Amino acid sequence: MALFPRNDALRTNPPAGNQQLSTNGSNWLFAVTAIFGFSLLGYFALKFRAKNGERFFHYLFIIANFAGLIAYYAMASDLAWDPVRQSNQLVRSGLIRQIFWAKYVFWVIAFPIILLALGVLSGASWATIIYNIALSWVWIISFLVAAYTPSNYKWGFFAFGLLAQSFLAFSTLVRGLRSANRVGSRRDYLLLAGWVNFLWLLYPLAWGLTDGGNYLGVTPSFIWFGILDLLLVTGVGFAVLFLSSRWDFGRLNIAFTQYGRVPLHDGTFPEKQAAPPAPAQVPASGPATATPAGTAAV
Repeated sequence: MALFPRNDALRTNPPAGNQQLSTNGSNWLFAVTAIFGFSLLGYFALKFRAKNGERFFHYLFIIANFAGLIAYYAMASDLAWDPVRQSNQLVRSGLIRQIFWAKYVFWVIAFPIILLALGVLSGASWATIIYNIALSWVWIISFLVAAYTPSNYKWGFFAFGLLAQSFLAFSTLVRGLRSANRVGSRRDYLLLAGWVNFLWLLYPLAWGLTDGGNYLGVTPSFIWFGILDLLLVTGVGFAVLFLSSRWDFGRLNIAFTQYGRVPLHDGTFPEKQAAPPAPAQVPASGPATATPAGTAAV
């Protein structure tokens, strides 16, 4: 008996349709799963080297890589998919393609985590961060709905997703850069935000050739998306942890302590040093004693 048996995921969970996952595709997805798993352990180990209160980014990318580990394990096992009949004019009629919804669920988790990291680094307001996260959800869900739409009407949802992505690019590259200037993180923020948006430009192209236009099969699509997801989530995560060693967490207002997320000034936390308010004086109960007229009270 072989020590490492052959991959039998497709025999246990048979694929369906004309465009379906192959055994080589499953092998590649298991390789991506392993990379996410090792990265997860790496982030977890690096967490113990960080100072107390400076583990915010470690926590974020632990969650992102955990989601990638689960999603890619499911897809490598040929799970979390639906057969969708394609009736648009770009492909022959009656084509059935495996649409893996697991990767969209992964993006719903991973993209907001990256935006949260960028937003905190830039010193953006929480309203701006929430706005960016909501835009990423509109983008991903539009692509998901488009993937499940068999007719040419899918390209309408695709256009909605592109519009949301363009709003997101403007917010992160223009408004985010202005915020980063105020907190002194312009150089690192521009490097990270530029790399993220460059990779995000490739996602619509990859989607249009795979789940959208069906020009590329399921296995080639996973080669494309697997590389993009690793560069985006794992690559950006390690870059953030490497660069964060020189960031002033107090100036960025991300020094998390037992008192919460509070500004740090001169090594002290204002609300820790503030004296508690004096208790209010409650007058003693009882009948009031009248003071005779013309007599001074003692």
